[in-house]
Amino acid sequence: QIILMMGAHVIKVGMSLLVIDLMKKRIITHVAMNGAGPIHDFELALIGETSEYVEQTIEDGTFGMIEETGSILNEAIKEGAKNNYGMGYAVGKKINDLNLPNKGYSILYNAYKLNIPVTVHAAIGTDIIHQHPNCDGAAVGKTSYQDFKIFAESVSRLEDGVILNVGCAVILPEVFLKALTIARNLGYKVENITAANFDMINHYRPRENVVQRPTSLGGKGFIIIERHEKTIPTLHRKIVDLIKK
Repeated sequence: QIILMMGAHVIKVGMSLLVIDLMKKRIITHVAMNGAGPIHDFELALIGETSEYVEQTIEDGTFGMIEETGSILNEAIKEGAKNNYGMGYAVGKKINDLNLPNKGYSILYNAYKLNIPVTVHAAIGTDIIHQHPNCDGAAVGKTSYQDFKIFAESVSRLEDGVILNVGCAVILPEVFLKALTIARNLGYKVENITAANFDMINHYRPRENVVQRPTSLGGKGFIIIERHEKTIPTLHRKIVDLIKK
């Protein structure tokens, strides 16, 4: 079991195809995102780019107000809640159903096609789609909670596995710690873990909640501080080289 927890910046700096390649090679067995992940992933699939100048758009209230992103993603989430899907599955399915032009660059779409779980762990009010009038807080909560249960199940099988946190400073390290205690509380042995945090700054929560506390019963923890544009391609290359040997 190799779980990748990733912040949305990984997508914004162009690392999606490397993540997708490791998914296709069945190296990455689960991807966890914060609530911003599906937004940037969806926009790449829709128009081939993602981002805006926040310092400009916050001044006139247009920040995060792009209609397509808010309306389509909130529609996907509400459909997911109706059908008891997790948020990650619901968005991946929506990208597939709409046959978006750049879907090949989408982690969520590829996970949907590969039947690899991608879970989305949203915090209400932190993402631009929550600003839109068609946002349904109950649907956000239901689909994200469904994903938390899916994530906890994956963590319960993490013995002798790997947990990677790439570019998420708060949400995912906290989610992982809770999922880990659920697994151990239910009697699953999750002790020998290889944990690594990749980021540009050595933040407190990833260090404590991913690298140090979870490995206290065994395993190893690593902290790698560098830009994602350097660390992710290097990690990908090393893994692929090892597979070839």
